[in-house]
Amino acid sequence: MHAYRTHNCGALRLSDSGKTVKLSGWISRIRDHGGVLFIDLRDTYGLTQCVVNQDSPVLAEANKWRVESVITLTGEVKSRPDEMRNGKLPTGDIEVYIAEATLQSAAEVLPFQVADPDNAGEDLRLKYRFLDLRRDGMHSRVRLRNNMIASLRKRMWAKDFQEFNTPILAASSPEGARDYLVPSRLHPGKFYALPQAPQQFKQLLMVSGFDKYFQVAPCFRDEDGRADRLAEFYQLDVEMSFVTQDDVFNTMQDVIGGMFEEFSAWTGTKKSVTPTPWPHLTWDEAMLKYGSDKPDLRNPLFIQDVTSVFKRGDVTFNAFKSVIEKGGVVRAIVAPSVGDKPRSFFDKLNDWARGEGAPGLGYILREAGEGKGPIAKFVPAEAQAELFALTNMKDGDAIFFVCDKADKAAKMAGKARDKICDDMGNRELNTFKFCWVVDFPMYEMDEKTGKIDFSHNPFSMMQGGLDALNNQDPLTIKAMQYDAVCNGFEICSGGIRNHRADIMEKAFAIAGYPREVLEKKFGGMLNAFQYGAPPHGGCAFGIDRMVMILADEPNLREVYAFVMNGAYEDQMMGSPSEPTPEQMRDLHIKIADQKPKIQAAS
Repeated sequence: MHAYRTHNCGALRLSDSGKTVKLSGWISRIRDHGGVLFIDLRDTYGLTQCVVNQDSPVLAEANKWRVESVITLTGEVKSRPDEMRNGKLPTGDIEVYIAEATLQSAAEVLPFQVADPDNAGEDLRLKYRFLDLRRDGMHSRVRLRNNMIASLRKRMWAKDFQEFNTPILAASSPEGARDYLVPSRLHPGKFYALPQAPQQFKQLLMVSGFDKYFQVAPCFRDEDGRADRLAEFYQLDVEMSFVTQDDVFNTMQDVIGGMFEEFSAWTGTKKSVTPTPWPHLTWDEAMLKYGSDKPDLRNPLFIQDVTSVFKRGDVTFNAFKSVIEKGGVVRAIVAPSVGDKPRSFFDKLNDWARGEGAPGLGYILREAGEGKGPIAKFVPAEAQAELFALTNMKDGDAIFFVCDKADKAAKMAGKARDKICDDMGNRELNTFKFCWVVDFPMYEMDEKTGKIDFSHNPFSMMQGGLDALNNQDPLTIKAMQYDAVCNGFEICSGGIRNHRADIMEKAFAIAGYPREVLEKKFGGMLNAFQYGAPPHGGCAFGIDRMVMILADEPNLREVYAFVMNGAYEDQMMGSPSEPTPEQMRDLHIKIADQKPKIQAAS
């Protein structure tokens, strides 16, 4: 017989009755029923109920065991009495009567409960992460992550992609976030950067002729922590040669959609998945209709522009008119069939808006063809008729308004859209709603400095190519760039890449990067483009966010095995730690006296 087990703790069934077996695992629970001990033995595969009878030779020893101790036992499998069977447990029809047992490792008194719900705070859970990971929920989510990555790899291999590993110690490049820098011992005063993404390397692989690349890539960004962002994360990184935007979409929505179908019942309820092809929204359309470039399509409400109504001469609502005269807009959200809601429904939304920094959330309620509510008296009958026709508003519907500069109005209206939906209870359940958001702006202007910079990925090809760069207002140029969105989360960003050195030089010059800076920061890629580069494109899907969505878990730290807290401290391993004087001397660096402020994630 094997030294530790003949079966795992999730394997035994009624058909095994009468067998002598050996099991090893952790003691999940111990229950004393009048001198008879019932022990739930757990391993990664499941749980088996074991019994120590009053006449068992191991009873005295078993009475000393603590939960979470590791034991090996030998015993006979017996069927449970009918009234004692547990239909919720795969092994619930049997139990093992212990004849021999060895205590492999004794557990100390636990800092928090593992088998039962416990209100332990996150800091304590992260300090004892190895215990936290034994809990059913954490254990399940970590296994989901593993199984999901395995599924993605198989699906990519099936589409003839090759898997690569790109360098971790790389050069710093402007990717939109701060780099983590690593000082070089051999080159005093110089630093490597941990990659924010393998962007340049994967494009160089296309220039090298490999055609289809993928990688489960570690990425590092020195940003403030939050619930859906970590300093270190992983993405399914993809690049393809000689492809159009639709080629990328058709390939990846099959891979990702198929993976979501595979794990759609992970939380216990099977969820529907948007069939392919996923719908497309332009960036402009997404910002206007949903107030966000990552819209949650489970929310049936949408935003409309009603600025024209409040521009009318007969409308006297000066709070809006004064903003419109300064270039502002009025956005509106129709909430259907809320006429029977109490006044408190509207008052709470108004209070919520004030809490978000807005003056309030004005509204008009349509009853018997007429507008009611605090704004209605400023909007005469003809203007109301135009408003109702423009928004297709019916009796019993309410329309809520946001007025501000276009970008601020979009942001606030997007928040209001979600808040109104949730207060109405209208968000669709048990579904994964996907879409592609396309046609992102290539450039944006910093309002404080007036400087034009890249809006997103600087390596994207622009629509119109070099002609657009030479002849268009940069702020009107659209990029061949796209995101994939699921249930309000951006899960992917990508684009058709710029593969020409002359276009790359012009695109970076517009953003304020002269030729010498381009050569210093991106010399390898700029040089490669001069020796024959194929048109290519790709994307990167955030693995951790997809696990969050599948597990219905709002916090990324709940889907990782080992993770830092919101202030990016590993309380279990003690990092970041102070270097020794010898290490500092070897690296030719000194610590400045000033310590940066750390903003923890909420």
